[in-house]
Amino acid sequence: MKTAPTLYRTLPRYDSRRPSAVTIGNFDGVHRGHQAILARVHALAAERGLASTVMTFEPHPRAYFAQRGQRPELMPTQISSLRDKVAALAEHRIEQLALLRFNQALADMSAQDFIEHLLVEGLDTRWLLVGEDFRYGHKRNGDIELLRRSGRRFGFEVETIADIADEHGHRISSSELRTALAVGNLERAEHLLGHSYRISGHVVHGQKLGRSIGYPTLNLRVPARCALRSGVYTVKVHGLGDQALKGVASLGVRPTVSHGGRLLLEVHVLDGQPSAYGKLICVEFLDFLRDEEKFPDLSTMIAAIDNDAQSARDYFTLHGL
Repeated sequence: MKTAPTLYRTLPRYDSRRPSAVTIGNFDGVHRGHQAILARVHALAAERGLASTVMTFEPHPRAYFAQRGQRPELMPTQISSLRDKVAALAEHRIEQLALLRFNQALADMSAQDFIEHLLVEGLDTRWLLVGEDFRYGHKRNGDIELLRRSGRRFGFEVETIADIADEHGHRISSSELRTALAVGNLERAEHLLGHSYRISGHVVHGQKLGRSIGYPTLNLRVPARCALRSGVYTVKVHGLGDQALKGVASLGVRPTVSHGGRLLLEVHVLDGQPSAYGKLICVEFLDFLRDEEKFPDLSTMIAAIDNDAQSARDYFTLHGL
């Protein structure tokens, strides 16, 4: 397991004066485009003895403005939880994560103050990598030219990176990934991520209904605006032994048994009932089976679950673990 980056929720850093190689972005999902950026940051930081650093914002600036303008339909869905984002950044050898609260004060900060307070005083930035269309500061007034001028004044270098495209020339982006997940296209999501889509979390107590109908489940909380389509999936479960376990999972609000429930991921392990309360597990999504449904009664629901479990078994018979 790679070391998790040191997390800073405010700047300047309270424990370090080490100069930094920095990139700025939301990094939701850490897809192949992000991975190319992180690889460049790590390589440059290692070469120059700088701390590889990601600066990101919580909530997503678009979510903040959508909420402030009472336009919930403009809020982007969330691909990964903070835990999964931090784990992915660790995997790509990022040493520092500046996770800044996006609020009115940050929205109102001038472009020059953004550079001086966050980049220069905040992280002692010596090298900065951003997209060619990167904008920042109040009303997105800051541009690349201002960054370059400020870099000459404060001693940091600015490098820009073009959009990353796949082998077919298609742009790899978080919005592409959100679209794939929204329709349950796991193959496309895997192409964009470079690996299967995954959600991790601690197993929490549920209503225990699954146990009474022969389908005990491991329950995980997921982001309220989870990017993945609600429905039933064939999955693999990691973290409960040396080997992954075969499973079938339902992501949704359980309309048959619950009213106004919060989004929950319920995972049934196909062979055995592992004791898992409180444990951190990772669920890997392999195949979309069907949409979430509201059934007229429990027996119809159980028949559908029987069918889902058989479909998942068939998948593993065909593809193995």
